[in-house]
Amino acid sequence: MQRVFCLGNGESRKEYDIEKLRSHGRIYGCNALYRDFTPDVLVSVDHGIMHEIYHSGFCYKNETWFRDWTRVPANMYDSMIYIGINEADKQELSKWDIKRENKRTDEKEFVMHGANLSGLVTIMKQNKDKFMRRIQQSNLAISWVRDDDKAHSLTEIMPNNRDLGWAAGPTSGYVAVQKEKPTELFLIGHDLNSTTGKINNVYKSTKFYGLEDSGPIPSVNWITQWKTLFEQNKNITFYKVNKHNEGTDRVNTKLHEWNDIKNLKYIDFKGLDKLLGL
Repeated sequence: MQRVFCLGNGESRKEYDIEKLRSHGRIYGCNALYRDFTPDVLVSVDHGIMHEIYHSGFCYKNETWFRDWTRVPANMYDSMIYIGINEADKQELSKWDIKRENKRTDEKEFVMHGANLSGLVTIMKQNKDKFMRRIQQSNLAISWVRDDDKAHSLTEIMPNNRDLGWAAGPTSGYVAVQKEKPTELFLIGHDLNSTTGKINNVYKSTKFYGLEDSGPIPSVNWITQWKTLFEQNKNITFYKVNKHNEGTDRVNTKLHEWNDIKNLKYIDFKGLDKLLGL
């Protein structure tokens, strides 16, 4: 019996002691989970949080899978970031905190996401207020990467080296299926919906996440992508783990979109503990 646990960041996860899963199978997680728990494998597809994870040093010891994680030789740095910018303007830009970048030591490659800085030069010269707003909203992120890190690009494991473009949760399930070849895969904290009409996420109102008063994120992509994974892997039994299975709200209920999935079961936290012998 090969089991894998895929942890989402829905708020129901706070009600379960995920640490006790370690001796029962490999644990896969998403995005900011690393801030307070170390899974066996971490998956992220959003550029901001990807670079936060790398800058934290997490990838030096822990397996991670990132979207568009393309390494570039160090000698390409200036041409990619400062293309079309003269030295005087480059020096002026250097006075402002416009890049999120880790410290370089002897790294020979970097990964970059976001636009180069040439557009900021024009704004800087024409509209100071707009320039200040752009600095605050800057999405240019750079990570100097080590040869011995454990960070991988999702294209390494996707069909024909092409990213499926899925959200982090279903992507973590895809990676788990490919790497672990499990017989059972458990979705824990993948709430998919909200019971409050507000965003349902453990990390709401923190960096790179929506504010707590924001509306819920539409679940259609999550539901569709997970369903595709279920259908492509009929030899695996998938478990949707809820806090309880009373079916009285939008989180703790069966999804009609998944009604025809034969290799999917629903259990609650108590049922999971019983299944694992906890």
